[in-house]
Amino acid sequence: MSLAHIHANRPTPFNRPDLTLAPTVAAPRIRAVPTGTEARGFVLYVGIDEAKAAAAGTSLNRIVEALKALAADIAPSAETYAAVALAPEGAGGRDVDVVRLALQDPAALAQHRAEPQEQDRARSGVVVDISRKRVILDNETAALTYKEFELLQYLVLREGRTVDRAEIIASLWNSADEDDIPNERTIDVHVRRLRSKLGRYEDIVRTVRGVGYRFDRHADVAIRQSTTPSPDLF
Repeated sequence: MSLAHIHANRPTPFNRPDLTLAPTVAAPRIRAVPTGTEARGFVLYVGIDEAKAAAAGTSLNRIVEALKALAADIAPSAETYAAVALAPEGAGGRDVDVVRLALQDPAALAQHRAEPQEQDRARSGVVVDISRKRVILDNETAALTYKEFELLQYLVLREGRTVDRAEIIASLWNSADEDDIPNERTIDVHVRRLRSKLGRYEDIVRTVRGVGYRFDRHADVAIRQSTTPSPDLF
């Protein structure tokens, strides 16, 4: 073999094979997966109500179907399940936070339990805490009976709507206990006792003459919503 032949076949910067190994990209590890467990799926919380979906030219059902189709396209073996998160009409808060609470997200529940205690201690006014069945008046727990709280809660969850006495009786008293069912005048007594315990905030429960009662929210009233079981929808 000639020297020229050896030089001709010697690797050069232009014909030398690239022996550099491509860096291996490790799949990112999912956080908060304890040793001895494995991830079997995930939850994506989407916060949007029907009105916002309609304003965007879509619907909750179309969003769900699109996300399910995307999952099937990326990973055909993936199984999907969707549920709708419910909250009382007019409930405040960010949509995604309401969804997380309604669907029992552990982190959201833990935060929900911790935050009101700190907020209540620093807040003057009224806190109607539906999740704990209590009312806080200027940082003090009001001594409401079970039925008084039920009455206030019923009005709160129908904020802005006048509820007649007959509806209150039918909704809050068991028809099986006929001896304990009040008449419409007795409801006025229950409301009067409730108002007396609300003290200077008694006007959050308003009388609509000749009709019934209505809850009106004031700037100094905060509502703590309870978590709501959500049915399968999609």
